[in-house]
Amino acid sequence: MTVPHPAPVPPRPAPALPADVTGPGAAFHRLVFARQRRGWWTPLATGAMGVVLYLVVSTIIGLVFGLVVLATDPSVDIFALTDRLLTIDVSDPIGLAIILLSLAVMWPIYLLSSFVVNGRRVGYISSVAGRLRWKWLLLCAGAAVVVYIVISALSFLLPAEEGSGNVVAPADNPAFVASLLVVLLLVPFQAAAEEYIFRGYLMQTVGRWLKHPAWAILLPVPLFVLGHIYDWAGQASVAVFAIAAGWLTWRTGGLEAAIALHIVNNLAAFGFSVFGLSDAAATDTSIVSLVSSAVMIAAFVGVVEWLWRRGDGRRTVRLTPPPEPVHVPAAYAYPPVYGQPPVYGQPPVYGQPPVYGQPPVYGQPPVYGQPPVYGQPLVDPTPTPAPYDGPPLQPHQAPRWGEYAPAPDATPTPDSPSPSPSDGGSGSMGSDAGGTGGSDGGSSGSSSSD
Repeated sequence: MTVPHPAPVPPRPAPALPADVTGPGAAFHRLVFARQRRGWWTPLATGAMGVVLYLVVSTIIGLVFGLVVLATDPSVDIFALTDRLLTIDVSDPIGLAIILLSLAVMWPIYLLSSFVVNGRRVGYISSVAGRLRWKWLLLCAGAAVVVYIVISALSFLLPAEEGSGNVVAPADNPAFVASLLVVLLLVPFQAAAEEYIFRGYLMQTVGRWLKHPAWAILLPVPLFVLGHIYDWAGQASVAVFAIAAGWLTWRTGGLEAAIALHIVNNLAAFGFSVFGLSDAAATDTSIVSLVSSAVMIAAFVGVVEWLWRRGDGRRTVRLTPPPEPVHVPAAYAYPPVYGQPPVYGQPPVYGQPPVYGQPPVYGQPPVYGQPPVYGQPLVDPTPTPAPYDGPPLQPHQAPRWGEYAPAPDATPTPDSPSPSPSDGGSGSMGSDAGGTGGSDGGSSGSSSSD
């Protein structure tokens, strides 16, 4: 017994998109819905994978750093080595590079984790354009530099503050050039990595579950503040920075403005420390620094808003709902099984259609439901004979019995040839005794005429 093929399982439809991302358009914090896989679980899976990868990579970086230090100085204390990895010291370029590099690797780790979990269109972790908008990033960076120069120049007119921390003058820093190169090369990647985590991943994680942008802007702020060890004034300054960066990310539809602000801010902090003007590792912040930082951030936000309004002003992307999956019927997915009833709900197959491009067989009825093939001649399987061009044909006369039989007394001898039908027939065609051929037939004919 022939077992029929099972009917194919229809594909599972993709989850529907929310109305706010298909109508007005998806803002930055809702761009998870623009990815290939956008289930509620994807932010959790991305975060778990990122944490595991970060622990592995940071451990490798720490081991490499320890081996390098032990190779150069075998008598180093392991506790002193740990302090170098936890304390920012601009006079130690190797330790400073390890600290900045351990933060900068969060960017590619998040990129890889998002690609593995969410699939294609990974550029939406940067902006609504599906990529990092470099022109807009450079424009915002230029605006941040101008604002910081102006505000810093005005802050020097204020009364000097009592310094705190360990300020190292350039003359007392033998690794001044190396430290400056480390700051210029690694600080941009360190600042961008923090923005991709706190304004990129966390905002889009909250936006996957909550629609209003205020939740995506405010909920990551405590985590960003806890990542910076300062006093209450310093924590307040960090909170103002985080709120402004989150608002700029939502307002402009991308991380470029926040990255520019963070890069310029950290370059200024580490640069002033390298030149002996401040201590990057200080945890005390004065009220004057808090106010000047807030004014600087507010001025930058105003300039970016003005530049954004003069530009294209794009901050959302309209997402198209996925098309409905096409279900292929079983009658077309598998060949019919003869002798078996058709699949439930499918029309029976009335015949096999002719091979594409071949004329139909002459005398056969057309296949049910198939249109006739126009322009193709009907082929007759019986060939047509060619016309006859010779002389007219005569009626066929069959010879009578005995006309070509030899006479009973005409026995051929070896010395004489046997009578041929033509010799006997020429002398006997006119008489009834024409059956006797040879010489006897000739003599009989002569005696009859006498």
